[in-house]
Amino acid sequence: MKKLAFVFVFAGLFINISCGFGDNKEKEKMVQIETEFGNIKIKLYNETPLHRDNFIKLTKDGVYTDLLFHRVIQGFMIQGGDPQSKNAEPGKKLGVGDLGYTIPAEINPKFFHHRGILAAARQGDEINPEKRSDASQFYILQGRVFRPEELDTLRLKLEETRNMNLFQTRLKAVEPELNKLGTDGKQDELLARLATLKKEVSDEAARLPRIQFSEEQIKAYTTVGGYPSLDNSYTVFGEVIEGMGVVDNIAKQSTDKYDRPLKDIKFSISITK
Repeated sequence: MKKLAFVFVFAGLFINISCGFGDNKEKEKMVQIETEFGNIKIKLYNETPLHRDNFIKLTKDGVYTDLLFHRVIQGFMIQGGDPQSKNAEPGKKLGVGDLGYTIPAEINPKFFHHRGILAAARQGDEINPEKRSDASQFYILQGRVFRPEELDTLRLKLEETRNMNLFQTRLKAVEPELNKLGTDGKQDELLARLATLKKEVSDEAARLPRIQFSEEQIKAYTTVGGYPSLDNSYTVFGEVIEGMGVVDNIAKQSTDKYDRPLKDIKFSISITK
């Protein structure tokens, strides 16, 4: 599904070559989410073709007709696309419906979780280590503005989480060995092996590059806002170009214990170009 767009650069200038072939750069697809609060216009990224084309197909097939924004959290995001949300009875917990397939992750560091991005929902890492996306469920990020010192604290927490995940991965790999030592009553050897494992992981973590936010990320997170802890974990495949006020209005609606709006918020999606 990936397509190549060729540009010519000479002496730092973009040159448009017209040889009867037209512009080779693929135009971005645009969609519109229609709600009772107004419309949300979104452009889909060409750099995430699997998600883009799947989203377009589902839209053409009518999957995104009269569904609900079933999970709404003020200062975070609004989520929809659960096929079971169509005509769902009041109070039902939603968010577990799917179409029977997932999409390979297309996580691109170029796209981070600033306010207004469109991203694919997915199951957690414990059962989905490949970070494959749900076929139909998506969210639009509202986010919040972070202070610079908050980003510094978050960066350290992200490094701690990365190191812990590294340890858990290494621990799982030697779990049979450790279990056998425990079963055989070799407590001293078990403790020694754990100490060695911790040292190995610590040394490996020390060699990893420090997590850093780019200047672009820092500017976005400290001005328009976002949710940086989600970066590099979910596939971002589009962004709102008009209608963030609609997102804000939806996000502030009252919800139940499942974060489902007390009053159903239906939406339908159409392709604009």
